[in-house]
Amino acid sequence: MAHIPDGVLSAPVLITGGAVTAGLLAVSLRRLDDRLIPPAAVLSATFFVSSLISVPLGPSSVHLLLNGLMGLLLGWLAVPALFVALVLQAAFFGFGGLTVLGVNTMNMALPALLCAVLLRPLLRHQSSAPSRRGVWWIGAAAGATGVLGTGALVAGTLALSGAPFFPAAKVVVLTFVPLALAESLISAVVVGFLYRVEPGLLAMPEADDG
Repeated sequence: MAHIPDGVLSAPVLITGGAVTAGLLAVSLRRLDDRLIPPAAVLSATFFVSSLISVPLGPSSVHLLLNGLMGLLLGWLAVPALFVALVLQAAFFGFGGLTVLGVNTMNMALPALLCAVLLRPLLRHQSSAPSRRGVWWIGAAAGATGVLGTGALVAGTLALSGAPFFPAAKVVVLTFVPLALAESLISAVVVGFLYRVEPGLLAMPEADDG
């Protein structure tokens, strides 16, 4: 349930989410690195397709997010990559909606940026050192952080919209735990594979880095 639908959230939550997303997009576009556009397009398309496949889990359903992996590999460019995919999903499949686009982007982009800030420097260091196990752990941490962060933000935005949404917020938190375990494994495998075949991608700096 990472895609919150239209008509659920309160106006203050919607306005806050839209303002935060607009700010994140402005900063990310200023820091745009042309070298990261091809991998950003690939990861955005992967997120677009994978999140269309929902797995029922109790009273809710879950799908892959990959936002932790995107933040780890793309840095700030993960924000527009997620935004574009969410726009297309809302337009073509009705996932989420246009009024909640800001909130949905915020809920996925902030954990992605957390991974970029905390784990991306570690990944660059590991990519130049003979420690494949370290790369795996960083990938696993990114996958789990992205999912758990999004789960916490989704639950928070629901709870802030009114007491009737408290039960739904609790369900979201519970359903995101097994998803975090699955994504940590997937992200670890992807990062480990890139470490073997294209380690330079893991060490690529962003445009504004020293």
